[in-house]
Amino acid sequence: MSKLLADFRLVFVGPAEGQTAVGDYSEHFVGAVRPYFGDVVEVRTAGPGGDGVRDIARYRKTVADAARDAPGGRVLVHAELAAGGVGPFWSIVGHKTLPVTATVHDPPQGTWWPARTRFVAEHRVLMHALHYPLRPVLRALEGAVNGRRTLFALSEIGSRSITITYPRTNVVYVPHLVKKRRDVLPAEDRQKAVGFFGHVYRGKGFEQIERIRRALPDDILIRVAGRGTENLKPSAGVEIVGPVDGPDEDAFFESVRAIVIPYNKRHWYAETYPASGAVAHATSYRTPVVCTAYGALTELGESTGAVVVRTDTDATPAEVAGELTAAIVALVNDEARLREIGANAEKCRHARSPERIAESFAAAWQDLLSGPTPGGR
Repeated sequence: MSKLLADFRLVFVGPAEGQTAVGDYSEHFVGAVRPYFGDVVEVRTAGPGGDGVRDIARYRKTVADAARDAPGGRVLVHAELAAGGVGPFWSIVGHKTLPVTATVHDPPQGTWWPARTRFVAEHRVLMHALHYPLRPVLRALEGAVNGRRTLFALSEIGSRSITITYPRTNVVYVPHLVKKRRDVLPAEDRQKAVGFFGHVYRGKGFEQIERIRRALPDDILIRVAGRGTENLKPSAGVEIVGPVDGPDEDAFFESVRAIVIPYNKRHWYAETYPASGAVAHATSYRTPVVCTAYGALTELGESTGAVVVRTDTDATPAEVAGELTAAIVALVNDEARLREIGANAEKCRHARSPERIAESFAAAWQDLLSGPTPGGR
């Protein structure tokens, strides 16, 4: 344990568990870094569109009080920033005398819609009328808030995008944490099926399921799990599992030979480079991934447990589905290749374990707090 960090209080600001993938990440992340600090104060927020103005004011007060009351005045504030999460973003605005860091989940910006309170989120036209025309202003706002701080990125391409957008930041790349999960059957010993997993929203590629199903041989089943998937329509050869946790999640991953991740552009504001929580889930179960070469997925390869399908940038959705289908069939029917890629996923699982990721964050925080101007702006 770092002796320096042991004298500090960590004030952690992030979504509660169950509040999108960032909330789930936050739960495991804070548990992993907790042993490094003297004590930890958690400020848990709602997910995108779930916080109102009063909620934000309460979070800000809690952060300020926890910082003021820190033993010896030694405190570090760390937030988890995601595209529509206003609570964590506004909780760290204005603390110029405190060391503040943040993990940027949707780089290059931390929060793309800083006015997306509960009221604004309920009015789609208002939400985009507020944010889209003001993109340059909002980017400058974030630069003023986080421009000289230390920001963490969960992918190398995401790290580069932050550095290009905000050149004065100190950007540290640390891979996406891979949670500890029960050992399940090796991929090659599972039934002949592929899975779609994650939270259903724009850009996740769930709309490709029907196209891929039509092209897949009948002996390869598709199983679909995650938040929001219960609202999808089942069809012949497509089993809708719905949300899974605990033993149900174990059983889901043990029932598929690979996870298909056909990501595409999430929104039309700009290109974003989020690290995939679905990939991290698959890695935690030593499950190979078949994915598109979009955003941070371009960094993956068979050495990290993934088959990346690289199509032309102007390929149609049908053409992308065709390429994905060919890659799925080739992988699922090749037990030796499944064994090799699954073994690579196992290596990645250990390299990105909660303990290893916590060590990397702790090293960066120690460098920051031992410097002449801890926390920057």
